[in-house]
Amino acid sequence: MPIHLYWGDDEAARQRALAVQIEALVDPAWASINLSRLDGGDPGQAAQALEEARTAPFGAGARVVVLQRSPFCQACPAELAAQLEAALELIPADGHLFLVSEGKPDARLRTTKQLRAVAEERSFPLPPIWDGAGQIERVESAARDRGLALAPGAAEALAEAIGSDGLRLASELEKLALHAGSAAGPITAEAVAALIGGQVTSSLAVGDALLAQHPAEAIALVEALLENNEPALRIVAALASQIRGWLWVCLLERSGEQDVAVIAKAAGIGNPKRIYIMRKQIRGRSPEQLLALLRRLLDVEAALKRGADPGDAFRDGFLLAALAQPGHAPRR
Repeated sequence: MPIHLYWGDDEAARQRALAVQIEALVDPAWASINLSRLDGGDPGQAAQALEEARTAPFGAGARVVVLQRSPFCQACPAELAAQLEAALELIPADGHLFLVSEGKPDARLRTTKQLRAVAEERSFPLPPIWDGAGQIERVESAARDRGLALAPGAAEALAEAIGSDGLRLASELEKLALHAGSAAGPITAEAVAALIGGQVTSSLAVGDALLAQHPAEAIALVEALLENNEPALRIVAALASQIRGWLWVCLLERSGEQDVAVIAKAAGIGNPKRIYIMRKQIRGRSPEQLLALLRRLLDVEAALKRGADPGDAFRDGFLLAALAQPGHAPRR
């Protein structure tokens, strides 16, 4: 198909899949003419991508037009939508238009429906931070794409060390590939520990520390995440999701609901088995305590959006959250 719809927040996987396609389609000798990279954040460049995709390639190979931040499946202006509709049937068989975006296409839009009728669609979502099995599967998939074999335990070690940082996963796999080139056999957990070093925390561990009223531990874990270039607002989003899940489970249990499938559906949790773990985590906690955590987290988010230093925003918010817990003093 001449049109390709790539979306998802796993930027590293998305860009690697795109690079593989470009390598297969574009003749390197004609790449300067037949390969275009444009930014859909500019309406002029989005329109230019449609124009270039309709132009036959020069010389050998195919023409490839890559439009990052594609607007066509999000809030697409009427004029651009009309230009897309006019261009869909005019892209030659040896021309390829890649529409790339981070967000999931809005299925309600006419442009999304039109594209899905004619395009090859691939999604690259990051697994939720709490989904350990999904994180491991993502590591294994990335290793397979690079032709790397992983020994038992290696994928788990990588997932724990890297978390949701897709770009770092790509970088560390390249490092491990070089190491594997000089040794026989698959990549081992010992090699991961030796080359990558100490394990990096995750936002889930931060939430667990807050729930246990260990603010100093939570702050140290956040500092480790920030040092590894985890975006501050992404940490806030992960924590908010985690705490809201606890709050839903707490409220539903207090109302007398015992069916884990019903609780999981109401809380927006895909795996009902996770409810058993969450029940143990929040045992002895009240909805008021969880709401207090959410309020402090909103204060952290507000401070970040006002330009506060991330470390200071989390320190202030977490220490105040601990002080706000009824009947408990924070542990340091």
